[in-house]
Amino acid sequence: MISIGIIGAGIVGERIIKQIQQENGVEILAVYDEQQERLKVLHDTYGVPIVETLEEVFHSRIDWLYIGTPPSSHAAIAKQAASAGIHVLSEKPLAHNAADGEAMVKAAMDSRVQTAMHFPLMYSPAVREMAKRIRNGSIGRVVRVELQTFFPDWPRAWQQNPWIASRSQGGFIREVFPHYLQLIHRLFGELKIESHHTTYPEDPEKCETGVIAQAVAVQHEIPVLLTGLSGIGQMELLEFKVYGEKGVLTLENWSTLYAAKKHEERQLITDMTPVPSLFEEMKKHSALLVPFEEGLIIQRYIDYLLLEKE
Repeated sequence: MISIGIIGAGIVGERIIKQIQQENGVEILAVYDEQQERLKVLHDTYGVPIVETLEEVFHSRIDWLYIGTPPSSHAAIAKQAASAGIHVLSEKPLAHNAADGEAMVKAAMDSRVQTAMHFPLMYSPAVREMAKRIRNGSIGRVVRVELQTFFPDWPRAWQQNPWIASRSQGGFIREVFPHYLQLIHRLFGELKIESHHTTYPEDPEKCETGVIAQAVAVQHEIPVLLTGLSGIGQMELLEFKVYGEKGVLTLENWSTLYAAKKHEERQLITDMTPVPSLFEEMKKHSALLVPFEEGLIIQRYIDYLLLEKE
């Protein structure tokens, strides 16, 4: 049995609550958010214990703390948790910037607590199947990796809040790219971003509207193309594609996996082995968890992509 405290009761925090309530051997001991009305809604809906102050969370005998607040608050909360000897699960991105991320890594190391990033793709059957097919050579030598993300609107309709559209904390580079950059890191190792162009609206308070970047996975010398665009006339589409000499794998909209071969239509992959959930891996202190050190690598990529000019 592991016990968890939750700080941040927004949409993603609510998803975490629902996920935990489907798990065995995991209990929520405290949920905190600055918006007390929002807390009452969660209590009435899910029956979770809520508290009125941050300090009450740290004194609630929890094993793990989940941080689901805006990025600028991650470092302070994580350092406080680490000093209290509490393991920390952080929402992505790791922090507001790499400097804050470095402080989070140091605090965890100094206090010898375990850390993890909330990257659901790591616990996805489709992603595990994709990784297996890449590693067993079924698509041959990988010659290119592409991430394409298209959003008709940003923020998305279900994601309206004061900071998600802000240049200081929001945008799809912070919210969506970390998932796929982390996946690229796990599959192909270190990335070197060789060039990028990020566009912003005239309003200095608003987040990016587009990015295109060329990179290379250093270990295998694989070219990587990263693109993102919002405010366009189409349905939302997220495509992560791995091109091999014998076949192509496409992870579409998070969890749908296709495989293609030469001169053939792509085929939907449905026969996939179930995999342990994030919380099952947390109970085992598994090496499959993504630690803060890895989150910091991704944070540095994010910081670089958010630069308007190189």
